[in-house]
Amino acid sequence: MHNAARLQAAIELLAEIEAVPRPADGTASAYFRDRRFIGSKDRRAISDRVWGVLRRWAKLTWWLHWGAMRTGRDIKLTARHRVLADLMITDHLKADEDLIGLFTSDRHCPDRLSNSEMAIARAIQGRPQWSKDMPPAVRFEVPDWIWSRFAGLYGEEAERELSAMLDEAPVDLRVNTLKTDRATAAAALEAEGVRVEPTRLSPLGLRVRSGRVNLGGLKLFNDGLVEVQDEGSQLVALLTDARPGMAVVDFCAGAGGKTLGLAAAMANKGRLVACDVSEGRLERSAVRLKRAGAHNVTRRVLSSEQDKWVKRQARTYDRVLADAPCTGTGTWRRNPDARWRLTAEHLEDLKGRQASILQSAARLVKPGGRLVYATCSVLPEENRGQIDAFLAQHAETFRLKSVGEVWAEVIGSPTCPGDGETLRLTPCRDDTDGFFVAVLERTA
Repeated sequence: MHNAARLQAAIELLAEIEAVPRPADGTASAYFRDRRFIGSKDRRAISDRVWGVLRRWAKLTWWLHWGAMRTGRDIKLTARHRVLADLMITDHLKADEDLIGLFTSDRHCPDRLSNSEMAIARAIQGRPQWSKDMPPAVRFEVPDWIWSRFAGLYGEEAERELSAMLDEAPVDLRVNTLKTDRATAAAALEAEGVRVEPTRLSPLGLRVRSGRVNLGGLKLFNDGLVEVQDEGSQLVALLTDARPGMAVVDFCAGAGGKTLGLAAAMANKGRLVACDVSEGRLERSAVRLKRAGAHNVTRRVLSSEQDKWVKRQARTYDRVLADAPCTGTGTWRRNPDARWRLTAEHLEDLKGRQASILQSAARLVKPGGRLVYATCSVLPEENRGQIDAFLAQHAETFRLKSVGEVWAEVIGSPTCPGDGETLRLTPCRDDTDGFFVAVLERTA
């Protein structure tokens, strides 16, 4: 594909991402699946453009409004306009020299620019990505309503933390200890041309350092020796402290990433139940479990967190992991489109569901057992706020166990980041996705 055709494909894909509620990566997968004629290099170029626009969404929008106001033009923003702004602001193209050959109206190419579009392109030509006139929410690519929450959470570090969230996330692999160890897996990956290094916090992680890799083409991956999993997510499974012979529930298992970690920690010994309200997600986990050689897992579809199965299984499990549905603010490096799908109403709905999940999952925990609550959010109302509210109602039956103590027993070195009472991982400080973990222990 020539550059103009790539540009048109990027505009089409970005328009689809804007139009449908599903996450951008799912929309992109479907787009390329329906267009198998697009080669790998073209897919990479198109994806880079689209994800770049998503990461720079607020700033590009700000400049487009600035250009429209400066030129007295009326413009209703579309994917096409945002890609145009990206060409001018990020690629530093010249409107009268470079755009003519890209916006040609030829087959598979973008339509010619209108007079308004050309005027705005000329106005924003050569402008920097950042401007001192931009409000903080624009500079750090967050919705206006949520900026104050980040400022309150991080204080003076808010700008550094949000700047880190603008970067592209690294690719981490979890070594499957049912089949190999980290040193052996690292050597095998190096032999396949993939340069890796041990993750700093997780004793099971390897971070890819050789650029983008087609993991599906690696023998090590297809044989189930490694699994793609962010270092922070690996730590959630480790801090559940599932051991061989225990009875364990992954209450919100999804596609099974943490289930795989729990099965490996249990060495396939004991009883592990993976629950979810989505049969489709659990079905997808079956493929991963088989590949990993995890044999002690039973998958169970729940009608809701209040499913009758929970009542029947009350107080029979040593460990219950509740990796609750959340805003996903900790994954914004991977999912930049999620920033603009989040609303205050959605957050309120999630808070109610998280509280309900905590209450229900707690019923499964036996005396002396543990309930591990986790989110991939950095918002306090989804994290410590939920724990404090739960303990206020269950002060006589549950206590907060120090994550630092569990860390020392399960992971050891390096020491647990943060204050040790609960765990809060951040992209800036820890170079992981943002995660929260709290360990609650039922009194004997």
